Amino acid sequence: MDNKIWYLEEVNLFKIICPHYYADYKESHEFDSYSKKEFIYFTDEPSTKVYLIDKGKVKIAYYTDEGNEVVKAILSKGEIFGEKTILGETKHNEFAQSIEKNTSICSISVGELENLMLENRNLSLKLYKFIGLRMKRLERRLEIILFKDVRKRTIEFIQELKDEYGKELLNGEILIKHPYSQKEIATLIGTSRPSLNIILNNLKEEGYLSFNGKEIILKKFKSVR
Repeated sequence: MDNKIWYLEEVNLFKIICPHYYADYKESHEFDSYSKKEFIYFTDEPSTKVYLIDKGKVKIAYYTDEGNEVVKAILSKGEIFGEKTILGETKHNEFAQSIEKNTSICSISVGELENLMLENRNLSLKLYKFIGLRMKRLERRLEIILFKDVRKRTIEFIQELKDEYGKELLNGEILIKHPYSQKEIATLIGTSRPSLNIILNNLKEEGYLSFNGKEIILKKFKSVR
């Protein structure tokens, strides 16, 4: 499935899960605020809630036995996390950390979410579909990190950005307006920011793309190797 469809499914999911959209739940719910680098939950902490991002960004990651951090996802406004709780997960096998100041999160207990799912069959279908697609996406990204070099990882991540955020211009080029900093992209593909910058500049010199801040323009990217 096109990643762009997956992303839109997730944004719609926020709107039908968030208790603030329901009169019966709205008054008893508040958004929780987190400062930069503050943890939302830790690895091995009991898993009892699903979280929805109203504002800011959240890093989902874990540490290997060797003490190396592996970042599974960087999520932003409209996205959800902690969703494996509804599949029966009792403890988190990862941690969630705010990476922007004034990050705003809406949390919903498993019991409340199950009630909403009973009342809304469409919600149940979307939620389970979302979980399946996210797991496939994560497996693909971890496979890329484990078995491909930095250039290949960079190229495949840009392909993901194209599918999710790309818009074709009149001249046939693709404009990508994405939410990630270079540091965040480097973290997601398992490299350093200087190494990522070298690869991006090489791709620019080879005529495949140009980039500026959170915008990338793809030129002859289909033929890149």
